[in-house]
Amino acid sequence: MVMPAFKARRFLPSRIARLKEMEGKSLLLVSGEGTEFDSLREYVRGDDVRSIDWRSTARRGQTLVKTWRPERDRRIVSVLDCGRSSSIRIGEEPRIDSSIETTLLLAALAEKSGDLLHVLVHDDTLKARVDPARRSTIHTVAAALADVQPSLAQTDWADVAGNIRKTVNAKSLVVITTALDSGTVPGGLLEAISLLHRHTIIVAVATDPVIVSMTQTDGTSQGAYEAAAAHRALLDERALSDHLSRLGAVVVTAPPDDLPAKVADTYLALKEAGRL
Repeated sequence: MVMPAFKARRFLPSRIARLKEMEGKSLLLVSGEGTEFDSLREYVRGDDVRSIDWRSTARRGQTLVKTWRPERDRRIVSVLDCGRSSSIRIGEEPRIDSSIETTLLLAALAEKSGDLLHVLVHDDTLKARVDPARRSTIHTVAAALADVQPSLAQTDWADVAGNIRKTVNAKSLVVITTALDSGTVPGGLLEAISLLHRHTIIVAVATDPVIVSMTQTDGTSQGAYEAAAAHRALLDERALSDHLSRLGAVVVTAPPDDLPAKVADTYLALKEAGRL
């Protein structure tokens, strides 16, 4: 078994530092819906007055505010689309490599934050899954993804939604790594997002810088055709992205090497805002 490279490991130290900040280990206290009560402290200028604990203030004779920390034990479902779009090469590697790197970084962060990660690998059927016993360690997830290969099957998004709903009942974070290609993602993904409306959803997409560069024509008729095709592909991606956003999904796009970090940052931002 050849384990995934996990090149995105380089992003981990800075994200763990941010997580520690969020949890108050660097004296940064956060508050908001979806956070857990931590303790009381004396009010200082700039504190949100909505955090004042009036009963404790009256009892002790000094203004006290509640402090909070991000909730732990949140459920996360990471879905890797291993259907036909995952086999498309971006640079030197297939798209699925970026999906695996994104999932591994998310697994490492979830383990550090105390959240519970489920992993589903899907095309027209469920190919692999990881469910946490107490915690899904990075090693468990890496071993499960070691033999994952892209297929030529059309991804069954209705089945994906059904497996997510079987996996988690309560509101959870669902991270779907896929492509926004109108040729391989027709209405199915959009319908699946609608079925999962109770969850917070991130749709993570590795973009191809070559397509952007192709929009620049070289003055030849062949170049003009290629530029027109590239513009059409980008417009289709934007239309799908906008539609997903209107359905409530958070769409994260970045080149393959940057996608894991951008998804990790989005996860931490949602966690900090109490939206998990």
